[in-house]
Amino acid sequence: MYIGVDYYPEHWPTERWETDARLMQEAGFNVVRMAEFAWVDLEPQEGQYRFDWLDRALAILAERGIAAILGTPTAAMPAWVQHRYPEVMALQKDGTRIAWGVRKNNCMSSPIYRQLSRKITRAMAEHYAQTANVIGWQTDNEFGGPICFCDGCKKTFQDWLRRKYQTLDALNAAWGTHFWGQKYGSWDEIVLPTDDAGHNPSLLLDWKRFNSWLNVTFQAEQVQILREVCPRHFITHNFMGLFYELNYYDLARDLDFVSWDNYPFLHGGEVGPTPHASAAADLMRSLKRQNFWIMETTAGPMGWGQMSRNPRPGEIRKMAFNQYAHGADHLVWFRWRTCTAGREQYWHGLLGHDGKPLRRYREAAATAADLRRLETELAGTTVRADAAILYDYESGWAFRYQPAYENNTPHRWGENYLAAAQRFYLALYRAGVNVDFIPPSADLSGYKAVLAPHLYLLPDELAARLSDYVQNGGVLLADCRTGVKNETSLCHDRTLPGLLSDALGISIEEYEALPGFDYPFEGQDSLAGSYNAHLFADWVTPTTAESLGTFTPGHMRAFAPVTRNRYGQGWGYYAGVIAREDAFYDRLIAEVLQKAGVQPILTPPEGVEASVRQGGGKQLLFLINHTEQPRRVNVPAGKTDLLTGHITGETLTLEPLGVAVLKL
Repeated sequence: MYIGVDYYPEHWPTERWETDARLMQEAGFNVVRMAEFAWVDLEPQEGQYRFDWLDRALAILAERGIAAILGTPTAAMPAWVQHRYPEVMALQKDGTRIAWGVRKNNCMSSPIYRQLSRKITRAMAEHYAQTANVIGWQTDNEFGGPICFCDGCKKTFQDWLRRKYQTLDALNAAWGTHFWGQKYGSWDEIVLPTDDAGHNPSLLLDWKRFNSWLNVTFQAEQVQILREVCPRHFITHNFMGLFYELNYYDLARDLDFVSWDNYPFLHGGEVGPTPHASAAADLMRSLKRQNFWIMETTAGPMGWGQMSRNPRPGEIRKMAFNQYAHGADHLVWFRWRTCTAGREQYWHGLLGHDGKPLRRYREAAATAADLRRLETELAGTTVRADAAILYDYESGWAFRYQPAYENNTPHRWGENYLAAAQRFYLALYRAGVNVDFIPPSADLSGYKAVLAPHLYLLPDELAARLSDYVQNGGVLLADCRTGVKNETSLCHDRTLPGLLSDALGISIEEYEALPGFDYPFEGQDSLAGSYNAHLFADWVTPTTAESLGTFTPGHMRAFAPVTRNRYGQGWGYYAGVIAREDAFYDRLIAEVLQKAGVQPILTPPEGVEASVRQGGGKQLLFLINHTEQPRRVNVPAGKTDLLTGHITGETLTLEPLGVAVLKL
């Protein structure tokens, strides 16, 4: 098990390096990530490489038994790059270049920048291919932009479209360019969209796909070099959890495994559950259907110009166990020591500016010791889920450009599509049920229940597979805005929900947004209760489905807010409303899980999270108290808590911010 820190020896006097390595060893750390922002120190002038300082740092770490992951340093170009090649700087919508001096400011399609990227990657790979304590590589850092509007990107986009559509007739048909007389007569007439609100939504969707592809291909060039030169090293990238400006399924494809950067209270908030961090972990695990690394995580107050709150005693440990509960195998804290210069002076490390090993350092060391006690038991285990959320980046992008309803409801995930996924995920989280996130192309047969929030883009092939899934015994839950468009963002010319009408047993002839008012409705049977639909409502007519609720407004009484349909061997559920109340989603998900035969080991009390890892004949139940009060949990009796050695009775009391790992 690798546990360690992100380390920047170039920020500190060389005489300090020995002390840092000793303190890391004493804390039980055995890995560091290094050099992802050190391009100028590794190549101070074009073609002139200096690895001596990094060699020395690696040697000092090696003496203490500490391995290293090296980052390809292309997220922050040296000053000489922009000075010699100003055209590599990304061009903004207003026609001005991004000013040099921050990171992630390069044009992703620039041939010069890509060539320089390949050169520094190859030089580092060749130099460190045989260095004993270098174990792997991180590509770049947190891919995600910027979006460039230069002539090079325009030409590259046009070429990308030509390869995709082959003919202009095909592109014009796919984009519906007959509207507003937007037909293209040549490939070089195609423009770059500078107005997200006004441009053709089909063009906007392909522009988003193209920019995701640029990042994926930029990474692929580095991966190809690293595979060739360093075949014994692993290759990963530090993803950003629920960030969805890129298609993470595509970005993960070339990597050995996924890593991600976990900052659960970056934007503030009191101590409490952080289900977005759990969801992000589940997504990261799902990208390649395998366990992941934490490459950065909270070590102290965070921020550039402003800072977040400080982790309370016990939170550093709790955050680590939360990630292991969802499939992490290795952990790296960001950062080792708080920097004294630059934009991240407030992004605190385990050590403060003074470099002293104080409370946060001691808690991280104790956490490392706790995790190592579990190493043998964790080996060979992962999270296996019977329920999946069909998570479609492209539906999210298309929905962003035409969101249909305004959502000003505060929530951590920030956008309509993410909020829709959040509603389903939170109910599963509260129920103590593990979940995978799956792409539209996934094999559905391994899941008892599939939840498809806002499946806005519904190609015919996907609709057929979802229908077959239900007919063959699966349980599907869909919701409003399902099946509105095809894969090129043209509206289907069918009554909604289109090709899912039989599986769901409904017809939706009309629908509406609800700006500023609600539709009260009553749930029936297992959904019994009073609720309020806000933001959006479908006027759902059951055909073969049964209604599980009744609207209060008279003009809506003929329509169903939520339905259940028996189709073949399975069940199709449809929620045509967005309910204000969490209780609605808790009862709906409980109904779906019951029909699917998904039974959690336990339902945790409020503020407590439950997650199960299993494999190799082992089953481990993680219980995490996210509150600052003790919590009593009903648990299976006679089980060993691997952290304390205690044998459970019928209940277990978790201390404030406490953790238990039961071997079932």
